[in-house]
Amino acid sequence: MDDLHKFDNVVKQLQEKYIKIDQDTDDHLHGLLYSKPITYWDYIQTDALLSLQIQRTTLPDEMVFIAYHQINELIFKMILWEIQQVAEKEELNVTFFEEKIMRVSRYFDMLTTSFNIMREGMSIEQYMKFRYTLTPASGFQSAQYRKIEFASTELINLIDYRFRKTIDRNTPFEHAFEHLYWQAAGKDYKTGKKSTLLVNFEKRYKGDFIRFMQTYNTKNLWSRFKELPKEDQKDEDLVKAMRHFDYTVNITWVMAHYNAARHYIESGTGDGEATGGSDWKKYMHPKYQKRIFFPELWSEDELKNWGENI
Repeated sequence: MDDLHKFDNVVKQLQEKYIKIDQDTDDHLHGLLYSKPITYWDYIQTDALLSLQIQRTTLPDEMVFIAYHQINELIFKMILWEIQQVAEKEELNVTFFEEKIMRVSRYFDMLTTSFNIMREGMSIEQYMKFRYTLTPASGFQSAQYRKIEFASTELINLIDYRFRKTIDRNTPFEHAFEHLYWQAAGKDYKTGKKSTLLVNFEKRYKGDFIRFMQTYNTKNLWSRFKELPKEDQKDEDLVKAMRHFDYTVNITWVMAHYNAARHYIESGTGDGEATGGSDWKKYMHPKYQKRIFFPELWSEDELKNWGENI
């Protein structure tokens, strides 16, 4: 017990910590007497995590499909966590910005290469059977991915290219929402009729999306980049990181997804349609919608040929 003085500094720091939040240090120290030591499985919540894979069929490869998409959603959460830090950083600088952009890019690099799990890791015969139990659900309905888009760029860059000239910063968010590029996957613009895929998606998330769009309207990655001093906007490493992120998300990752979908949908063993009934080719392929987060960082030729020759 002679070494108790070694903890004096720690106790002092604990007192300072709890005084700042108007808490009694003694109460918290007494709590430590009765708390249980942490274990890996409790900290990670392993049992809860592994109980979330619920199959709808008896086909073994459906487990691959479910677990893979759940892993994607966890990675999307990590991506949004990094973007949020840039969005809320009070004194943003080049080093911090580049570090976060590259973190996000590495997550998308991993997502891109992981599509081999989907493409080569499931039996076509099994997939073409259990996919019918998913109708009208679709990966299109990933709300986190939509939030990544909203948090990455100004809203105009996510508007269907056919309507961009009619929408500006004064356009109500509700109107802009109805003309987002991904509406084309489930909406007939001539009649205004929406598919069940889109109706269900909007019923669950539209209100949340509108609020998120408002929140990130002026603090998305592109807006925050343009807040930097002009010299910092020319920083070669930061520009390279921004371009890498843009290309990875909107071409490399999208095409990996596109090719994995085509592998199964065009296998000749089904009806050639996506589970949600979307026009998946025109929705997914980057050359049609030309989704570009940071347009001013690309040349005219690069913008013109976006998504071509890949």
